[in-house]
Amino acid sequence: MDLITILSFLGVAVLLTLMPGPDILFVISQSISQGKKAGIFTALGLCTGLLFHISAAALGISAIVYQSTVAFSIVKYAGAIYLLYLAWQAFRAKNDSLLLQEQKNRRLKELYRKGIIMNVLNPKVSLFFLALLPQFVNKSAGHIPMQMVLLGFVFIVQALVVFGTVSFLSDKIRHLLMNNPAIAKKMNLVEGTILAIIGLQVALSEK
Repeated sequence: MDLITILSFLGVAVLLTLMPGPDILFVISQSISQGKKAGIFTALGLCTGLLFHISAAALGISAIVYQSTVAFSIVKYAGAIYLLYLAWQAFRAKNDSLLLQEQKNRRLKELYRKGIIMNVLNPKVSLFFLALLPQFVNKSAGHIPMQMVLLGFVFIVQALVVFGTVSFLSDKIRHLLMNNPAIAKKMNLVEGTILAIIGLQVALSEK
């Protein structure tokens, strides 16, 4: 695989990562509600989940899931339910003060775990890699699964950079919101609303 192919893939990957979707919205919601460190650990979890999808695409498992409407629907709705559950948790804490909420901040390990679960339970990520990776594979070079894994690694690295940058920018917004007591007390409503939107987006999406 030549450098030009890798750079071309990198450019496409960055653009796709920046597009509004469940992953980047989840990072934004956690960064705004709990700070950049929470956003970064969420991003680490999401990118760890990408390992599962990249492996599935390279091994052809994604194609099997795509062909099975039942399997696809089970994973999709499980992911949507999980996101709506997280939204419900956020709404339930809506009357907490910001200070109290900061004292109750979720452990970073838990945020990391939630990032993994959210990504793994989104079958469209596997289908995304199944459609994208082969377009940049050089069939004449052989070792197609390894080429897909290499491209997947490139995608993960750029995703970490993009998500990290988004976390820092969202943290700036968080500080602006914290200066307004009325808005600060409703940070959980902001988080819950974003998570609910993501959950509904996953549930209502088609193959």
